[in-house]
Amino acid sequence: MTEAGVGREAAAGPAPEKSPDGTGPRPPWNRLPWKRANGSAGGPGEIRHLGLVAALALLALVGVVTQPDNFATSGNLVGILALAATIGVITVGMTFVIIGGGIDLSVGALMALASVWATTLATQSYGPAVMVMCAILVGTGAGLVNGILIAYGRLVPFIATLAMLVAARGLAQRMSDRKTQLVRPENNAIEALSTTKVLGLPLVVYIFAAVAAAGWVLLNRTTFGRRTFAIGGNPEAARLAGINVRRQTVALYGLSGLCCGIAAIIIMARTTTGSSTHGDLYELDAIAAVIIGGTLLTGGRGTLIGSILGVLVFTLITNLFILNGLQTSDQLIAKGVIIVAAVLLQRRGLRSPT
Repeated sequence: MTEAGVGREAAAGPAPEKSPDGTGPRPPWNRLPWKRANGSAGGPGEIRHLGLVAALALLALVGVVTQPDNFATSGNLVGILALAATIGVITVGMTFVIIGGGIDLSVGALMALASVWATTLATQSYGPAVMVMCAILVGTGAGLVNGILIAYGRLVPFIATLAMLVAARGLAQRMSDRKTQLVRPENNAIEALSTTKVLGLPLVVYIFAAVAAAGWVLLNRTTFGRRTFAIGGNPEAARLAGINVRRQTVALYGLSGLCCGIAAIIIMARTTTGSSTHGDLYELDAIAAVIIGGTLLTGGRGTLIGSILGVLVFTLITNLFILNGLQTSDQLIAKGVIIVAAVLLQRRGLRSPT
């Protein structure tokens, strides 16, 4: 090769990385920077996870010291996991939405609506299987409405999901006449999800684990997950790369609604009721868990493992406050401080040189 040729090659830079089938350049969301962003190739993701594990260990130590007779019992630990199951399932869907560059304020209200709809006398007359299907369909359907309003109606996610929060909570109140609806004895298969234990853990915990595992695979091992990171990082670049951004957005909110429907089944199993008051402020708990887990509110980066650890941190804090007889107001203050600290750490990490 002549010196001129070498100069032209150096000026042009390295050849673009080929796609797996060799037909063209590798899509930008499939390169190594994406892997570093979500923590799958080492770096800040694992460091944050270790920090959350250390926080859990510290909170557990506080529990053992302050309540040695009550905290470290099998019943209390199982109770912590059962409490984490409901908000944890919602957090899985919230993680996808926020990584995709959105926000969903309606998750608590959708869970309430799904629980009320599934426990009406008309629905319960068809048996527990129909109740479960009803909760899932109601949650998924409402989530898809959110996605359509945002993707095709071009509403800001904050406004669209805030409107859904108000509407879903109001519809739940109207359907139940502001009364708590009990699961009838002939449908005790719903309650069995909470009372039946396998290896010492209730079935609702296994449901949570299954949803989390499926979510991890979907986010980290499928094209759907890569597209989610892509539209969250840069929607215009994702569109130019051939991703149908609108359809992906609708799917993300539908997935969040699906998680709300599953969470409604769990709350019905734990309380044997459907109520318009279920899920109050769950949207804030889910967003907080996602944030402290390392997911950026601006989208494009995050991990599901971090979100689950965030759920466990908040659930453990709630448990410690209850065991020590502290007021709910103090608990909310502590959560607020944690959220602010997590956001400040994120901003500091973004400013740090890589």
